[in-house]
Amino acid sequence: MKKLRVLSVFGTRPEAIKMIPLVRELARQEAFESLCAVTAQHRQMLDSVLDIFGLKPDYDLDIMESRQSLFTITAKALTGMEGVLAAAKPDLVLVHGDTSTTFVGALAAFYGKIPVGHVEAGLRTYDKYSPFPEEMNRCLVSRIAALHFCPTEANVENLRREGITQGVYQTGNTVIDALQTTVKEDYTFAESALRELDFEKKRVILVTCHRRENYGQPMEDILSALAEVAREFDDVELVYPVHLSPVVQEAAHRHLDGLPNVRLIPPVDVADMHNLMARCHLVLTDSGGLQEEAPSLGKPVLVLRRETERPEAVIAGTVKLAGVKKEDILAMTRELLTDEGAYAAMAHAANPYGDGTACRRIAAAIQEYFS
Repeated sequence: MKKLRVLSVFGTRPEAIKMIPLVRELARQEAFESLCAVTAQHRQMLDSVLDIFGLKPDYDLDIMESRQSLFTITAKALTGMEGVLAAAKPDLVLVHGDTSTTFVGALAAFYGKIPVGHVEAGLRTYDKYSPFPEEMNRCLVSRIAALHFCPTEANVENLRREGITQGVYQTGNTVIDALQTTVKEDYTFAESALRELDFEKKRVILVTCHRRENYGQPMEDILSALAEVAREFDDVELVYPVHLSPVVQEAAHRHLDGLPNVRLIPPVDVADMHNLMARCHLVLTDSGGLQEEAPSLGKPVLVLRRETERPEAVIAGTVKLAGVKKEDILAMTRELLTDEGAYAAMAHAANPYGDGTACRRIAAAIQEYFS
């Protein structure tokens, strides 16, 4: 029986974290030939994930350039994908989430008349400029895809409202699968600054802030709030792996340099990040993935954005939307640092993103589609 040739396409660190468990699951099953193509939209951060998981892509477009724009990412990736599809001749192309690589991978497959499977489908804010360009990327992929792998029932319902009812599967989120292999009780951090943390004496707050729609005044307010938290709570230590974007680097150092209980460190690999989350007290983030990962580890999350495409986490109580205004962020952070009941309610809420078997469900759905 001919194996189904499945080409997984991704280009950023978050995509890699969530797609590599699926690439491996397909490779384990006799029914599939599992291939992988990366655009390297984010070169350094992508490579750290590939190294941790020991995955060597079959195709690497290596498109990243200094101060790249959405225009250059899209054009270079689309041109490169033409050659990849001609060489790989896949039966199915899998893309993940909402990046420019996601959109380009789906569009290239459409041009080649190859079916597309969308992993982490159905997320919506219904504001095409927030998050930008992610909201429009995922909406466009939904129009192209033949298979839609939704983490939650809310994502399935979003697609149903848009008239998409065929090829839709609720699978859970593959990031929960990834956590099962990366988080270890006896883990030793690769980043030296993390090895110096005393998680017994300090309440460690993990911070990430990098999204494009937060550039400008929102980021100024967020970082000003973080500085105020650090000054107000001397038993707290803020750990901020700072994104490589020059915009983010400049703002982070301007607001937070010199504060003794703030550590600005380089971006960390996926194993360090997952194990830091497992040991920290609280997460403040504008990341999408951390909203899913941290609740599965029992960590409350304050989202540094105006809205979230993951409302099921808000409904479940594992996540609260803090917004981007300084006083709102301060008030919600103070509550979790001073009110044990409020903290416990979030820490013990049920994680809505599945049980760590999403990859197996996706593999079964692909086989069903082709049968």
